Amino acid sequence: MTVSNGLVRRLGTGDAVVVGLGSMIGAGVFVAFGPAASAAGSGLLLGLAVAALVAYCNATSSARLAARYPESGGTYVYGRERLGDFWGYLAGWGFVVGKTASCAAMALTVGAYLWPGREHLVAVAAVVVLTAVNYAGVHKAAWLTRVIVAVVLVVLAVAVVASLTSGRVDLARLEPSTGVTVAGVLQAAGLLFFAFAGYARIATLGEEVRDPARTIPRAIPIALGLTLVVYAAVAVAVLAALGPERLAHSAAPVADAVRAAGAAPLVTLVRVGAAVAALGSLLALILGVSRTVLAMARDAHLPRALDAVHPRSRVPYRAELAVGTVVAVIAATADVRGAIGFSSFGVLLYYAIANASALTLTAEEGRPPRVVPLAGLAGCLLLAFSLPLSSTLAGCAVLAAGVLAWVVRRALRSR
Repeated sequence: MTVSNGLVRRLGTGDAVVVGLGSMIGAGVFVAFGPAASAAGSGLLLGLAVAALVAYCNATSSARLAARYPESGGTYVYGRERLGDFWGYLAGWGFVVGKTASCAAMALTVGAYLWPGREHLVAVAAVVVLTAVNYAGVHKAAWLTRVIVAVVLVVLAVAVVASLTSGRVDLARLEPSTGVTVAGVLQAAGLLFFAFAGYARIATLGEEVRDPARTIPRAIPIALGLTLVVYAAVAVAVLAALGPERLAHSAAPVADAVRAAGAAPLVTLVRVGAAVAALGSLLALILGVSRTVLAMARDAHLPRALDAVHPRSRVPYRAELAVGTVVAVIAATADVRGAIGFSSFGVLLYYAIANASALTLTAEEGRPPRVVPLAGLAGCLLLAFSLPLSSTLAGCAVLAAGVLAWVVRRALRSR
């Protein structure tokens, strides 16, 4: 049941799928369609299809690698083992930075839905509470995630049915217009990828999953497939109810779609559901980021003090406290929409390295068909540099800072 570093293998396939669903079917489905429609207009559904294709390639590569390296850290471990220490470090840096921004975005979404005008205060409180939940133990967090996913799925089902059965929706709005461009579709796909990326959370829990060689490759595609079905239904509903122009300017697309469909009494339900969804995403995100911090601390890429497992709860408590503190600070000052593009850039880089790592697997090691990691690698890089310019520039700047830190540390060690 235990492994050498003290973490405990308690999670089965169902738990792992729920952790992935809790990461993907979260606040992203309530906020990402607006920015995506702003980029692609009525080409939003094409952008969703592109994001799903890239996510499938990433999930397949990640599942094969996770089965071979069932350790906490995900692509940080895969890059290190298959490509070299630098690439593992770069993957870990991209993941920690990108997902820390995503944590802040989820926390702020909680605040925006529960107490508009006081979203920063609520965001910080949410981070503190969920960090405490994770501190108590991953098994308790998995059960809480199961409840959150169930609530969110019910709310989304009600919203989709209310929107699509209304006489006010227009299915003609689903047809791509003449103004749709390839660049717009790719940018929308990059922004929507923000909401798809949670399946990595399953891989980063490699040391806490029972029979990881079997469980992880099964859990990742199941979670991704279920999420795609949900996202496609919601995308059709909000686009048909609002149209591309109204959707592009909507800060709360699902709530606005329900209101436009003439079901105003359900708007409160949607708001509560969005807040619950954001809590679910935040819970799983803190869980995953802290495991990558733990793995990087083991290799001295982050302070060694973070490499510690609590003797009672058996969780990397110092890493979780450090992540929670940083996220709370960002949530007190950050902007939600800006965090989405920045997070997508870091996570797309992370998955580009995962696909490159999968290319080095042999047939005996379970390598997927070569076209899968090749398409995933190309797709990740294409979407990363199709994001809004501000997100790309900020991502490149933080990436450069990480590389500089690596170079300086290596130079100091060589003396």
